[in-house]
Amino acid sequence: MNEEYYRLLGLEEGVTDEELTLRYQQLVEKYKEERWQEGEIGNQAAKMLTKIEVAYKEIMESRSEKREETQEGDNALAEVAKYLKANDVEKAQEKLDLFNERGAEWHYLQAVVFYKKNWYNESKKQLEIAMRIDPSNGKYREAYEKLNEKDNYEKAQNGENNPYGNGGSYDYPQRNEQMGGAMSNPCCCCCCASLCLDLMTSCCCYDRRL
Repeated sequence: MNEEYYRLLGLEEGVTDEELTLRYQQLVEKYKEERWQEGEIGNQAAKMLTKIEVAYKEIMESRSEKREETQEGDNALAEVAKYLKANDVEKAQEKLDLFNERGAEWHYLQAVVFYKKNWYNESKKQLEIAMRIDPSNGKYREAYEKLNEKDNYEKAQNGENNPYGNGGSYDYPQRNEQMGGAMSNPCCCCCCASLCLDLMTSCCCYDRRL
């Protein structure tokens, strides 16, 4: 319905509130003058005034509701970030599950939750979704690159690129797997894991770039 209202006003949906109001005022002034003319011109002008009033009111109310919903969503994401800072992963997940609309920041925070659970593959998948939604966000890309660095380091330490194959003199212990993600080897990957964890947790304070 809003599309029809915009067409009636001769505007695109992406116009600012100021542009919308200016156009509304111009049309009101135009048809107020015409409605006093005799015959069909006056009748049509009076009808157009009513339509313009309705269109403007509906568009502005819709925009106001959308801003309120966005603000509520931002506050909820900030609350999730607060729980993650406190390492309350279960409470953070509980809050994330309540979202109906899941944008880039939602997927980033979900990635942090998975990281804290050592579900690294799942964390990377969530970061990939966040980057697709908001490719210009450096925070998402940096976290993703750190996870890749950690994964490559872990593979090297565990001998996954061992040219001698399994059973050779250069074999390393195999990684433990959990929920589709590799758990870090606490001895070999402590440094890299710490760097990645620092990045994921330090950035999770809500930074809206959507």
